[in-house]
Amino acid sequence: MRVVVTGGAGFIASHLCEALLRRGDGVVALDNLATSTGENLLFLQQWPQFQFRRHDVRQPIAVEGATDYVLHFASPASPEFFQRRPIETLETGALGTTNALELARTTGASFLVASTSEVYGDPQEHPQREEYHGNVDPIGPRSSYDEAKRFAEALTMAYRREYGTDTHIVRIFNTYGPRMTPQDGRVISNFVTQALRGGPLTVYGDGSQTRSFCYVGDMVAGVLKAMAASFPEPINLGNPEEWRIIDVAKLVVELTGSRSPIVKGELPQGDPKVRRPDISRARTLLGWEPQVPLREGLARTIAYFRSVTAPST
Repeated sequence: MRVVVTGGAGFIASHLCEALLRRGDGVVALDNLATSTGENLLFLQQWPQFQFRRHDVRQPIAVEGATDYVLHFASPASPEFFQRRPIETLETGALGTTNALELARTTGASFLVASTSEVYGDPQEHPQREEYHGNVDPIGPRSSYDEAKRFAEALTMAYRREYGTDTHIVRIFNTYGPRMTPQDGRVISNFVTQALRGGPLTVYGDGSQTRSFCYVGDMVAGVLKAMAASFPEPINLGNPEEWRIIDVAKLVVELTGSRSPIVKGELPQGDPKVRRPDISRARTLLGWEPQVPLREGLARTIAYFRSVTAPST
């Protein structure tokens, strides 16, 4: 196939581009490099069927030649970014999704949108099933990301109903691994960077809040399976193993061999207290579930961060 990947320079999407190239697909990666430098794509230049185009998806998308599939991953995903640039985040969810869907509609391509577990907000159902409609604050500090993704899902289903576009939706839960940006403000990258530099690991609140962490290789395998499925409604992709944040911090300290202390900070407004996917739908429809345990995935991630993070002086 020839696949267009929006946000292709991003963490998960760059791994997805690599997986597509390795199986023989042609890839056109689009990215405005607002949240990355493009370094994630340098490795992909060795494939002759890979193209990169610097483009902001808030502008109409034109790609010459055949397009078989559009994977829409363009969006800020780091709280550090989407809380600092909420309008850009909302516009990417609205205008960017519209433009990506228009590309799919006009070329007859299939379409998959990368949604997020954030559509569940601070959930009152645990674990979260796809049928759960969420508990989202539409005007809170996290709302730009939450509502951008909720709108993207609604627009995707609207294109399917009105135009008959072949669409797919995956709701991605916390994902980690090599190529994460050290300064992106997410839990794993924060802890690993702090531990490698010998600084204190900051746990917000009392650390009892939970998350479920999926290794990026497992996540990409799930997306590839979802691309080929005939199911149009959302599918949770994530690791159902639930961890307390304080325990993740302790594990990072152990695996890095750091002497960093763990300190407590004020819990950010709107921060979800629990997060764990019900992946029954993914198991049944895709035959997919994560394979990499957190300890193993963290060891790989730490090795990557050692290679890109300068030690403190």
